[in-house]
Amino acid sequence: MSLNFDDKVILGPMVRVGTLPIRLLSLDFGADYVYTEELIDYKLLKCRRIENEYLGTVDFVDDDHYVVFRTCEQERGKVILQLGTCDADRALKAAKLVERDVVGIDINMGCPKEFSIKGGMGAALLTQPEKVKQILTTLTQNLSKSVTCKIRVLPDLQETINLAKLIESTGVSAIAIHGRTKLERPQHKNRNDFIAAVADELKIPVIANGGSAEIQKYSDIRDFKLKTHCSSVMLSRAAENNCSIFRKEGIVPLDSIIPMYLKYAVKYDNHVANTKYCIQQMLGSLQETEKGRAFLSSQTLREICYIWGMNDFYDKNDAELKQRIATKIEHKADDVIENVHKNKKLKGAEVEPLTLKYLKNLFVESSLPKTRLINYANRNFLSQPKYKTHQIEKHFYSVVTIGEKSYKNNYLEKNKKSAEQGAALVACFYLNLVGEDIIRQCFVQEVPHERTLLTKKFLQIV
Repeated sequence: MSLNFDDKVILGPMVRVGTLPIRLLSLDFGADYVYTEELIDYKLLKCRRIENEYLGTVDFVDDDHYVVFRTCEQERGKVILQLGTCDADRALKAAKLVERDVVGIDINMGCPKEFSIKGGMGAALLTQPEKVKQILTTLTQNLSKSVTCKIRVLPDLQETINLAKLIESTGVSAIAIHGRTKLERPQHKNRNDFIAAVADELKIPVIANGGSAEIQKYSDIRDFKLKTHCSSVMLSRAAENNCSIFRKEGIVPLDSIIPMYLKYAVKYDNHVANTKYCIQQMLGSLQETEKGRAFLSSQTLREICYIWGMNDFYDKNDAELKQRIATKIEHKADDVIENVHKNKKLKGAEVEPLTLKYLKNLFVESSLPKTRLINYANRNFLSQPKYKTHQIEKHFYSVVTIGEKSYKNNYLEKNKKSAEQGAALVACFYLNLVGEDIIRQCFVQEVPHERTLLTKKFLQIV
């Protein structure tokens, strides 16, 4: 499938900024397509795809339970994932992982940052035409979605044209061109004439980029398009400052933009650090105002919402989210309890692990899960329970063996003692030493409203 890049206005890829809330807000204001921030192939390949029923999103989550990429139905058919890569096979594997959830894959061949260049990615590819050809050809021949790439101009115009023609020959749907070299920065003039010359030579659509300094209002986008002879225009820094630049009717003041942005940040549980960073880019010098200083002192998403008079919105959304989580976990508890009763009849050394949070307040000192298990062993002339505890970063889970069976609790506790009690709790339930009422309470918990923790909890129950 080839995307239509005729007369489109596009949100460009921006590190840390091109996350879901900014992409959705840009679409609301009129952007035709939105690019993600650059995502490195290595990082994507460590992820697994999770359908997050709590938020109505699709999440790509790494081994540390961090959401690397989050998307939702609202941007379906509009979101293009930009990939950082220097290897064709690895790029294809990463692209295949997200293929069904994006409308296109873009290869970053223009980022001048040291990290990208040292890794052989981004602008480092500008002087490696054979590798460029291999990467893009591999993708265009093996993906069902559009493939594009984004480059910077080379110091020499003819070399830029030659590179662009090579890229065109690989079968890409379009090429985005930033009108500065890899050594030039925003204070340098964008080489609109270079972009125009390339556009005149190519048959595929060319997307002009790098004109944010000369784009202050929507009509400037049309002027930039005419200067560069391009099919479409891509905006990055102008949209980073105020994404209502995509709005034909005119720019919306920041005091209205930020609450709109926060609604998406809250709705989709965007990480507070990323939310804060994006708002900082919008505020610029306004961070020195009274409101700006209060914002800089904020530590939580709710505190940020309070500054813009949105604490009631946050509280309502937070309560609804926690209720959805509680309902989901309660339904899961019903299924697990039913399965446990079936598994009690099965023979074997291991039983199906459970995910139960150990709640100390449900037990008195004389009837803790470990104590119940010791008493059970004594009554049945068994060896004392043996615990094996494992650490994942700063969290722990445990497996207990009693008699001929081992019982595992998948819940990640903050300390070893709780992890052992949690494993004992699983064993107690299988051995009829605790009732279903306790198990249900250990399932239905208030989940922290934090992206990484929420995802971690979600992963544990699906």
